[in-house]
Amino acid sequence: MELTRIRQQRATDEVYSALRQAILTHVFQPGERLNIPDIAGKLGVSLTPVRHAIQALAAEGLISIQPRSGTYVASFTARDIEETFDIRCALECLAAESAVSRITAAELGRLRELLAAMDGEVRDEAHNAEFHGILVRAAGNQKLAEMYEGLKANIQIARVHLAEGYRGARLVQEREEHRRIYEALDARDAVRLQQELRVHIQRAKRSLAASWAAPAGV
Repeated sequence: MELTRIRQQRATDEVYSALRQAILTHVFQPGERLNIPDIAGKLGVSLTPVRHAIQALAAEGLISIQPRSGTYVASFTARDIEETFDIRCALECLAAESAVSRITAAELGRLRELLAAMDGEVRDEAHNAEFHGILVRAAGNQKLAEMYEGLKANIQIARVHLAEGYRGARLVQEREEHRRIYEALDARDAVRLQQELRVHIQRAKRSLAASWAAPAGV
């Protein structure tokens, strides 16, 4: 396990960020038991900030704390993925209703930049996440944005699992879906935007769920 020692100042926040990144990038594998004293030693902090960070990650759904058993990286099933993406679809489609009238020229410009940046042979999850985040924030609904933020960790850990599968035709398809979403948003067409979002998110859901359920090595 590769973890970098950190300063004591704001230790809990730093530990939280380090552990969250380690989970999302599969340094810690789903279902892996976490050794809290070992983590504290490798990060160069006391047990207290590690325990606080563990509690925050448990609230986020990335860690499972099992009494009398231990602390584990959360495991996900294909059904978990499907349910998460169904909620994501509902939230993004709801955001679309307001985003079409509230999106700014600057936000549309950034979406165009992201489309150009994603037009390559390698999938960049940061660009993909920012693209959808702009749409959600453009709705101007803080509660909706908070609910969406709560899903992001589960969505991201699933996407990391599938990242190697985004090549060739699948990557081309995803780029085309993003382009259609942008065009509907630029046209201020809420109905079309919702349709394109459903197509995109449901297709991603099927791909992720199938990959998650597949036996190792398949």
